[in-house]
Amino acid sequence: MPELGKVDREFFDEYIYPNLGAERDDVTLGPQHGVDFGVVDIGGQAVAMASDPVFVMPSLGFERAAWFAFHILMSDVAVSGLPPTHLSVDFNLPPEITNEEFRTVWETFDAEARDLGVSVVTGHTGRYAGCNYPMVGGATALSVGEFDDIVRPDGAQVGDRVVITKGPAIEATGLLSIQFESLMADAMDAEAIDAATDRFYDMSPVKDALTAAAAGPVTAMHDATECGIYGGLYEIARAAGVGIELETDRVPMQPGVAEACDFFGIDPWISISEGTLLATVSPEGVDDVLAALDAEDIPAADAGRVTDGSGLVVDGEPTDHPGVDPFWGTFEEYLGKLQG
Repeated sequence: MPELGKVDREFFDEYIYPNLGAERDDVTLGPQHGVDFGVVDIGGQAVAMASDPVFVMPSLGFERAAWFAFHILMSDVAVSGLPPTHLSVDFNLPPEITNEEFRTVWETFDAEARDLGVSVVTGHTGRYAGCNYPMVGGATALSVGEFDDIVRPDGAQVGDRVVITKGPAIEATGLLSIQFESLMADAMDAEAIDAATDRFYDMSPVKDALTAAAAGPVTAMHDATECGIYGGLYEIARAAGVGIELETDRVPMQPGVAEACDFFGIDPWISISEGTLLATVSPEGVDDVLAALDAEDIPAADAGRVTDGSGLVVDGEPTDHPGVDPFWGTFEEYLGKLQG
């Protein structure tokens, strides 16, 4: 297990996968490493579900932090292609949070849930000693719909095109730039810093996923979280037993990303990028998917293809899964600089 961040596949396969409780016929998609959601058949209806930490960073301001926390919870079920419908949320809050701070968090959750048509159905809330930001609980999001509308995470097929929205390091850029803006001031011009901090509200793939799924024959989707675009594409390829070839010069790069990643000394291609959608699309549907994304002002490009092989090839070079995302170590390093 890495010291920081999600467990790797080896840990998952040794400790988690052999111990999944009872086998049930209604589970149509169970846990796999690098797969965003599971699916249960309830009377012929598909129920996709995903669990994540409730991630609240007070340094972002509680309203902005809550917006991000909510969209993290929605993103993994949104890549099922089914619109999110229900939410169960558990807040294990640090003792120092005030009633007014919590009010801001919860009212933001409420506003975002209403906008997406999501109903909160159960949960738990309390303050507890030993609980600290940013991980202040956990939640499970559900999407209820038809099985025919599900985009399976293992559905990539040879010949599909690879569509990528927004580009690399969206989350790493947005969070690091807002958190450490004062440290960047001596090394970057104000315009580049503003562009980097503007990436914050790009950090949701929910609209990307639902737009793509509705527009054309999408065969698989994944959000580029831990280990970024390279990690996410590798996981799509592994889940489907195929290869993926990526051309990096075709991938959109948002303003401020390259400059911020250079400042923090991280590789944008392997850095966490919540908000970036990775999708494999049948060739006949690519133009429709790209047009639909463009109509929603979501930058996107056809940047690769699915091949009869295995693993990831980047610009002609075989590329392993990154293993460790540089974001977490960089965040701790610069937090120490800010405090010291």
